[in-house]
Amino acid sequence: MQLFFHPSVSENDQEVRFSRDESRHIVKVLRKREGDVLQLTNGKGWMFETEIILAEPNNCSARILSSEKEPPAPYHLHLAVAPTKMNDRYEWFLEKATEIGIQEITPVICDHSERKVVKNERFQRVIQSALKQSLHTRVPILHEPVNFSEFLKQEHPETKFIAHCEESKPRKLLSKVLKKGISATILIGPEGDFSTQEIEQAIAAGWDPVSLGNSRLRTETAAVVACHTAALVNEE
Repeated sequence: MQLFFHPSVSENDQEVRFSRDESRHIVKVLRKREGDVLQLTNGKGWMFETEIILAEPNNCSARILSSEKEPPAPYHLHLAVAPTKMNDRYEWFLEKATEIGIQEITPVICDHSERKVVKNERFQRVIQSALKQSLHTRVPILHEPVNFSEFLKQEHPETKFIAHCEESKPRKLLSKVLKKGISATILIGPEGDFSTQEIEQAIAAGWDPVSLGNSRLRTETAAVVACHTAALVNEE
């Protein structure tokens, strides 16, 4: 099954019109014609079955045949991940986290961050593409980048972790402390890890220090491991 993404369609609509780019993809690339059936989601949990009623390269539209709302995930995961020096590594994390299943993502600018400026527009496209590929119906929320200290001041669930590599400070294994069905926020640092000051600041604010295992992981790998750990814990 191929899934299309249309954020503005609702369960009350009877027809849907695709953008020029999406219309061209449907008609020119996929060679779809009137009468063909398409599956699409609005990223809000709804899955729609539609039938093409107009197949023009610049103006494709479809009739909505049925709609169904899928239940949300049994847990809520928010990953706050420092931007990587190379954008493609962060995009890889966004893609894989969306495929695995995640609800919120925040780029966090830290003391050791080599990239301080982040453009979310391209990141959104990566997330939407991964959503379609993985056949999910809920697009993760991508927040605007925020400074580390400002992020700590925001409201977060009681279960919040900071994953760091400083061996002199006690840490528990994430897979041992993460509980099924909970809402959790996990901080993942940049290349070079969080600064000692940031770790102490987070702990003082109630964040529990955790480890992701014995290996020293890249930022994007650590984020995917944390995401997959949460998914596995909730499948048990």
